[in-house]
Amino acid sequence: MTMTGSALDRRKFPAPFENYELGDPFDEMFHSSGAPRQHYQEIYDFLLDLPAEELRLHKQAADQTFLHQGITFTVYGRDEGTERIIPHDLLPRIITAQEWGKVEAGLEQRIHALNLFLRDIYHEGRILADGVVPRDIIYSCKHFRREMRGVHVPKGNYLTVVGTDLIRLPDGEFVVLEDNLRVPSGVSYMLTSRQVLKRIFPKLYQACEVRPIDHYGQALLATLRNLSPEGRPEPTVVLLSPGVYNSAYFEHSFLARQMGIQLVEGRDLVVHDNIVYMRTTSGLRRVDVIYRRIDDDFIDPLSFRQDSILGVPGLFNAYRTGNVTLANAIGTGVADDKALYAYVPKIIKYYLGQDAILQNVETFLASDPTEQKHILANLDKFVVKAVGESGGYGMLIGPHSTKEQQEEFGRKIIEDPRNFIAQPTISLSTAPCFVEGGNIEPRHIDLRPYILYQGEKSVIVPGGLTRVALRKGSLVVNSSQGGGSKDTWVLN
Repeated sequence: MTMTGSALDRRKFPAPFENYELGDPFDEMFHSSGAPRQHYQEIYDFLLDLPAEELRLHKQAADQTFLHQGITFTVYGRDEGTERIIPHDLLPRIITAQEWGKVEAGLEQRIHALNLFLRDIYHEGRILADGVVPRDIIYSCKHFRREMRGVHVPKGNYLTVVGTDLIRLPDGEFVVLEDNLRVPSGVSYMLTSRQVLKRIFPKLYQACEVRPIDHYGQALLATLRNLSPEGRPEPTVVLLSPGVYNSAYFEHSFLARQMGIQLVEGRDLVVHDNIVYMRTTSGLRRVDVIYRRIDDDFIDPLSFRQDSILGVPGLFNAYRTGNVTLANAIGTGVADDKALYAYVPKIIKYYLGQDAILQNVETFLASDPTEQKHILANLDKFVVKAVGESGGYGMLIGPHSTKEQQEEFGRKIIEDPRNFIAQPTISLSTAPCFVEGGNIEPRHIDLRPYILYQGEKSVIVPGGLTRVALRKGSLVVNSSQGGGSKDTWVLN
């Protein structure tokens, strides 16, 4: 959304905020009156006292740290080179303990209901028989795996690691934008951002009494070990990566180091008599739990895509037999299909008998004839998303689109209505960012907390990855589309 003017004369802001403009979106640091919010007062005062040149030096120091640590991501389809340092903003995003308490409760509720949903649709199918969720939504989803029907997963936990994207509405309330239940990425940027800011702003960090997140690696390892097959009290856990050319390879190697486990590729594993082994210099070693960062299609060429050279032949049979655990389970993608998203409040009510603590963004399904007509008549107002795409691809932002783009999406919707949803264009909240030129200006943000699912009670490290649309006025926060990240501080 382009901001529709300033609710406050920006000349009231002192340096380095003299170019700060308040518009319609909720601003994380300032009230509409221009006064800093109470939980931002410490950092506001700190920035007023900090010389501009010193702030630039801090930014350079942060960039150098990211460079030397190799904190990168990969952008596919770019001729000028794919490997890039993750864009990072120097100023933390701050959330109060009270706000975080509601977010935490809402995420626990939501993920528990989605796990019960996955268990149900791959076994009894009660929610489908009762008509709460249409069967065609499930069976037409490309992530629904019929091979998982009747397969029992350890402790019934289909989900292990979840990254749910939240946005803040203009009224200040957090709502869920989408769920990421397959192989959610970005947690390494959350952890490394915290490491960098603690070194650059140690006194500010202590003064704000920020809740720690350093325990994430060990919490993840404990969660994975808890999923070990029966009779394996000292399980061997590995992280399965597609390899160095994957966009998130830095994260794979980072998390393996954090947990003290082996980082492996498909060629490092072998299946014999439905047991998975890892090749080592001292011979084969049995593997019990695989934290996989490979999509379902490529996990086993004998069961899924035959042309896959990333997976392990025979792995699915070993998994189905119960001799190895895959986290997340195969087939979880059906629950983060963007068309199913519209039904999540009903799913929560069905399994838990509760209203959703965190609300959904209003969503229209192009597969519904009435809603499709409404979408086509309002393409200039909606954000239209392809249900199978991620990373900011396959998306139309109506108010920023041309007539030609709207017509093109209209044709796509008519040709394949199951593949599209539409949502109102929402003004993502803004937060102060240190931009080129040395000023502090507002940029749009979202939030991706990470949930380690352990049943009804989960581990959620306080904070998450705040993604930033670094281009002025942009709503696209994905790193592949010019976005970046910033540290998220949850206060005590």
